[in-house]
Amino acid sequence: MSKQNWIELGINETLSLKLEENSITEPTGIQAETIPLLLAGRDVSARSQTGTGKTLAYLLPLLQGLNAGSNAIQAIILSPTQELAMQIVRVAESYAEPLGLRVQQLIGGAALKRQVEKLKLHPQLVIGTPGRIHELLKLRKLKLHDVRYVVVDEADQVFHLGSTSEVEAILHATGKERQITFFSATYPDVMARFEGRWMKEPARIQITPEHRVSETIENYYMLSDKRDKTDMARRLVRLLNPSSALLFLNDTDNISNWEAKLAYEGFTVEAIYGDADKQRRAATLARFREGRCQLLLATDVAARGLDIEGLPLVIQLDPAVDADHYVHRAGRTGRMGRPGTVITIVTPQELFIMEKFRKQLGITLEERVMFRGKLLTNEQLREATKPFASANRKAVSEDKPVRTAEAVEKPRKPQSPKPANGSGQASSAVKPAAKPAPKPIVKTKAKEERKRDGKNKGAPKWLKAKREDNKNDK
Repeated sequence: MSKQNWIELGINETLSLKLEENSITEPTGIQAETIPLLLAGRDVSARSQTGTGKTLAYLLPLLQGLNAGSNAIQAIILSPTQELAMQIVRVAESYAEPLGLRVQQLIGGAALKRQVEKLKLHPQLVIGTPGRIHELLKLRKLKLHDVRYVVVDEADQVFHLGSTSEVEAILHATGKERQITFFSATYPDVMARFEGRWMKEPARIQITPEHRVSETIENYYMLSDKRDKTDMARRLVRLLNPSSALLFLNDTDNISNWEAKLAYEGFTVEAIYGDADKQRRAATLARFREGRCQLLLATDVAARGLDIEGLPLVIQLDPAVDADHYVHRAGRTGRMGRPGTVITIVTPQELFIMEKFRKQLGITLEERVMFRGKLLTNEQLREATKPFASANRKAVSEDKPVRTAEAVEKPRKPQSPKPANGSGQASSAVKPAAKPAPKPIVKTKAKEERKRDGKNKGAPKWLKAKREDNKNDK
């Protein structure tokens, strides 16, 4: 497909100018494929790797189709997490403003009463989590019968988190002539069932499925015993010194322990929990985005869909539970064609997982080791340690101490300066100082008598008499 501009895709001039203002001059692949279909009113199920511009792909045609003069809610966007929902809200508000449209967030963790009050401002677009939108629907505080556009972002995760009944209740409450769009990076079986149940002849878009992980991302793993993972992570962050890094764990119970250990090592580190309130999570993410916090600990649920601009490094303290989770973790870096690095710290028992991901995702996933301030392959490590290996073989043959590469990295003890001669030149031969003469051993008479008495003790009388005669003869 030849490159197109926004006007050629069907985006109006107001939105095109806003895109140009944000330095977004050219559509990505997923945007070029989906926008014409959505503008034509088709239901769409789109699959594309993270960081390819999926949010604008569904948001631009949706906003263009809303009526600013109506006070009814005309569109809803469902998100699996609070963070992703708020991220979408920020983007939507930016592009809705020049169109005179109002956007309202409806997420869990925020005050329900305040959200109800804000609904009185008559937003045309609401964005939120299925749980909170369903709650407001049951309380009859939310009317969706005029909704004509429904978007489920990160649809695989929305369905995976057990929200299927809530999503179905929301879809039941919307108008019959609605357009439904699913966007995701992976495609679980449950999505196929929902497509058949709710969509009308959906157009299925799949962008570069053979490259589910961006080609601009470098993927490595490092071996470590479980008890040494903290030290490995500390040394790795010190070595790479990234401006920021996202650290993934599988178990929420371990986050506090890791946070305390890394803080003790002197890092600015915070964590986002799935059950933390909205204000705390939002404040934590704000500090991380602004660079006031270098390391952010998170689980897959808490960090789902996070867009941290320019994030250079993702460290997996625990390997992802499957290939799909690896895709989403890796997608936090290397977004929109930028470079990024993903490093997984695994135990020898977890090594087989790396081989599985390598085959399933078709990525280059190599081992790296830290040596003398660098990340090296095993081949580079062998080359770097060759001088030590040859020196050790010679030392063994000559029965000398073996010299290790680790020993070379240790600082040498400072040598004493050589004494200088009268001309300021170091003396070529320095005579060692003479040792003091040993003191003469003087045997006193009393000592000799004690020695003699010791010999006579227990001796027969005739021997004692003989020794006494010999003494007198002397």
